[in-house]
Amino acid sequence: MKVNTILSFLLLTMLITSCSKRTTVFSSFDDYPTTKKNLWLAYSKEATTFKIWSPTATAVKLNFYKTGDNSDVFETHVLQDDENGVWSKTIKRDLNGIYYTYQVYINDEWLAETPGIYAQAVGVNGNRAMVLDFEKTNPKGWKNDEYVSLKSPNDAIIYELHIRDLTIQKEANSSYPGKYLGLVESGTKTNLNVSTAIDHIKEMGITHVHLLPTFDHYAIDETQLDKPQFNWGYDPKNYNVPEGSFATNPFDAEVRIKEFKTMVKAFHEAGIGVILDVVYNHTGRTEHSNFNLENPKYYYRFKENGAYSDAAACGNETASERKMMRKFMIESVKYWTKEYHLDGFRFDLMGIHDIKTMNLLADEVKKINPNALIYGEGWTAGDSPLPEPKRALKKHTLQMPQIAAFSDDIRDGIKGSVFDDKSTGFVSGAKDKEESIKFGIVGSINHPQIAYKNVNYSNEPWANQPWQAINYVSCHDNHTLFDKLKVSKPNASEIEIKAMHKLATAIVLTSQGTPFLHAGSEMMRTKSGEHNSYKSPDSINQIDWSLKVNNADVVTYYQNLIKIRKQHPAFRMPTAKMIQENLVFLTSEDGLVAYQLKNNANKDSWKDILIIFNAKTNSINYKLEKTWHIAVLEDDFYFNGQETVSNKISIPRISMVILYQK
Repeated sequence: MKVNTILSFLLLTMLITSCSKRTTVFSSFDDYPTTKKNLWLAYSKEATTFKIWSPTATAVKLNFYKTGDNSDVFETHVLQDDENGVWSKTIKRDLNGIYYTYQVYINDEWLAETPGIYAQAVGVNGNRAMVLDFEKTNPKGWKNDEYVSLKSPNDAIIYELHIRDLTIQKEANSSYPGKYLGLVESGTKTNLNVSTAIDHIKEMGITHVHLLPTFDHYAIDETQLDKPQFNWGYDPKNYNVPEGSFATNPFDAEVRIKEFKTMVKAFHEAGIGVILDVVYNHTGRTEHSNFNLENPKYYYRFKENGAYSDAAACGNETASERKMMRKFMIESVKYWTKEYHLDGFRFDLMGIHDIKTMNLLADEVKKINPNALIYGEGWTAGDSPLPEPKRALKKHTLQMPQIAAFSDDIRDGIKGSVFDDKSTGFVSGAKDKEESIKFGIVGSINHPQIAYKNVNYSNEPWANQPWQAINYVSCHDNHTLFDKLKVSKPNASEIEIKAMHKLATAIVLTSQGTPFLHAGSEMMRTKSGEHNSYKSPDSINQIDWSLKVNNADVVTYYQNLIKIRKQHPAFRMPTAKMIQENLVFLTSEDGLVAYQLKNNANKDSWKDILIIFNAKTNSINYKLEKTWHIAVLEDDFYFNGQETVSNKISIPRISMVILYQK
């Protein structure tokens, strides 16, 4: 034994002996002493300060390792009990590159080692944290990297992707398949000569990529990356560290951080923002989560019978209303915003969190990046002890003025319920879906021409401003749009499916909310009918790049829709007042919705715009007053205004028309 190890052992023995005679017990979680202290690791070449908040602990020790795995403790230190449950220790030497864990002593036993919930760098599989000089993780030019700016949040066009999906197929021809670096590798093409990875995203005109959970999670064994593994990542382990399986070397804690930043910088250089999908509502493990290994039970909600509450349907739910969980969430998103230059956050099952925490969190993020997009799922997966009036639900978006929520109203109005394979929507022939479509068109705000009692899930407006509605028709959850249309309309022809697919996205991209697209939908992505592919193999989840050629007309249709939306601000009015004054519905009947954007809305170059959605299985003749320029008719886009129409226009079955007057 080394001298310092012997001394540490003697100190710990003395500490345990004295601590075994005392316990720290509180009558409720509200009685725990809390702190406003900074709990992040503080590193400099001269000294490093370690901190952990564990008020029920009677001793805390710090273990040092040479590597992130497969090495023994070479040094142990005792942390001092400072105040309000904070334990700390400053060690005066350069510890850069040293791996470490904490262990807390509670109820006469040492709990398992943990990297600590504020860990910023970890070794393989996230079991040990590492002291790191973060300046060394910055790619060249990082200090000049800038957030993506927006005039209004609904100027964004969000593209939800899983990092592995986009480049893992052999035909993607990536140098780094399934990796951070692969996603932003430029110049990659398939053997059929179509662009993949970031070049494809740029071609589409996307403004923001939304990355499925990319913090360190449990599901993937980072020591076995030669074996095929897949998971969406909704099982959090270390919230403040990038996932290692997307890095070229998960064993070196520095690599994943630098490569994540390199990815962000490449997107920013392309004018594309980066949004992180965050999962603070539950942890991937319960009894042995990092939360429980440093502060048992405090961070969770419980049922009256003492069992873990499970509004997340994943075994537990966190308690955002508690001071130190609230502090952790806010500090975490601030950290990602500052250190990784992120442009926004998507909150998984946001309804589990309390409204106060979400508002405080949004305020803090906006102070750092005023252009940040903050949105989430305005629902829970089960009941919660948190009283419903306090939950950050979709219907409470009115109380969260800087936060947006997903609109399941327009999603299921367009294509049918995601929970019923046979259910159909507006584009697939269902009756009485027009009010849900109109509600989506205005961005879920108050509008005098909407009969709210006929909207599928909402009997009143739930957004203050249109951008607070995230309008979408498909995402990683449930069937892809193509698969949903196939399963709900089994007798439809391929031509009909394609027409429905285009019309569905046309509604999303011309509506006033913030548009959200599922990666691959632009080429009619399929998951072979799998509706829950969270751990399905690459053969199910990967983007099949041959579809970009086979469905080239759909890709072009999406590109042109995005181009029109970007060119014409009338489709993205920033305020409810502007929409109420300038958007008028003209026709609403089974399978037909028509409306007009007037008065050079939002300073548009087009004075009046007429949009008609025909979901009928027959073409219709629509009467017109005056002469109109044709912008879109079925698959044809006219960007120079050379085509005009008067008196009436024939609108093909299952298609959209856009007309305008200068």
